[in-house]
Amino acid sequence: MELDIAAWLGLGVRWLHMIAGIAWIGASFYFVWLDNHLRPTAKGGADGVTGEVWSVHGGGFYHKQKYAVAPAHMPDDLHWFKWEAYTTWLSGMALLGIVYYWGADLFLVDSAKAALSPVQAVLLGLGVIAGGWLVYDGLCRSPLGRNGRLFGALWFLVLVALSYGLVQVFNDRGAFIHVGAVIGTAMVANVFFVIIPNQKKVVAALERGEEPDPALGAAGKQRSLHNNYMTLPVLFIMISNHYPMVFSHPYNWLLLAAIGVLGVMIRHFFNLRHREVSAPGLVFASIGLFIIIAMFTAQTRSAGRPDMAGGVAGAVPFTEVRAIMETHCTSCHATNPRHPAFTEAPGGVRLDSPALIRQYAPKIEQQAVLANIMPLGNETGMTDGERARLGKWIADHRKDGS
Repeated sequence: MELDIAAWLGLGVRWLHMIAGIAWIGASFYFVWLDNHLRPTAKGGADGVTGEVWSVHGGGFYHKQKYAVAPAHMPDDLHWFKWEAYTTWLSGMALLGIVYYWGADLFLVDSAKAALSPVQAVLLGLGVIAGGWLVYDGLCRSPLGRNGRLFGALWFLVLVALSYGLVQVFNDRGAFIHVGAVIGTAMVANVFFVIIPNQKKVVAALERGEEPDPALGAAGKQRSLHNNYMTLPVLFIMISNHYPMVFSHPYNWLLLAAIGVLGVMIRHFFNLRHREVSAPGLVFASIGLFIIIAMFTAQTRSAGRPDMAGGVAGAVPFTEVRAIMETHCTSCHATNPRHPAFTEAPGGVRLDSPALIRQYAPKIEQQAVLANIMPLGNETGMTDGERARLGKWIADHRKDGS
């Protein structure tokens, strides 16, 4: 019996990450919705209650109230929301280790960009994640943190600069995932270092019979609002490795910044909608930005790269294409892979027969010709000339259907 431990471990951790992420983001979205729907309490409301909301779900009616700081007395049964965030981060870091650090030579290091050993790349990645939190937290605690819009603009510029720097040294997918890890770490650290500790201080004050400090709740609210707007950019980064037209683009860092802005716009639309503020212009602006991003990728995809088809004179024989496949692709993409990292063809894509090469020609074009991301880490040394020859054969293949 052969058991691919790494593959099953990756599956389990990825599934856990997804489940915990849904729980965390779902709770976060719900409480933001709740805050935005609070209405002044009816006469006879409890002291300190600033708003209430009635809702119906699953056949039942619910009545929620929010206190400006805390109730006069501690309730017997108080529910905390923290493990969803912690589990999401812990499983995400575990997945980062399993995929990008364990396989750093394939998924993180790009020798054409920087001469990093796998250990150096891993240490750099961890340093970037830790440093990102320190910068973010420092900005929050500075006078700039009191101005939400100014803080947001400055933190955005920090992330754009980080994105640009990381794509200069890491594999493109590795660079993207580290930007996501920086944002995700800031989000969970907000919960661990600020929101939950402040809530515990409020609880402790109530148990001592003291008046809680309103500044504690204000600081937690500030970090919670930040998390609210950072959520959608992180979600995109989580799925970005499925879209090479973004992460492998010559201006990938700029595309990531634009999509991040789009995520913030979408989140802001829902925040406004929850407060019953109509913002149709924001909808059209979001759709327009999405179209602009797509058009930009189409117009600039080949910027700074050699012509992948037009520069090749004459037809490329299939025998040459198959030789390129055998040299650079079939060590992984075969019925019985020879590469030590794989026991099965990645993604189920096999390129060890003429029929399969022709079947997967569009995928080969996307991954090895246009995106320039295969072979992983270019460990076999596929040249631009070989990519151009492949591109020419695929273009001709598409025309004549051969």
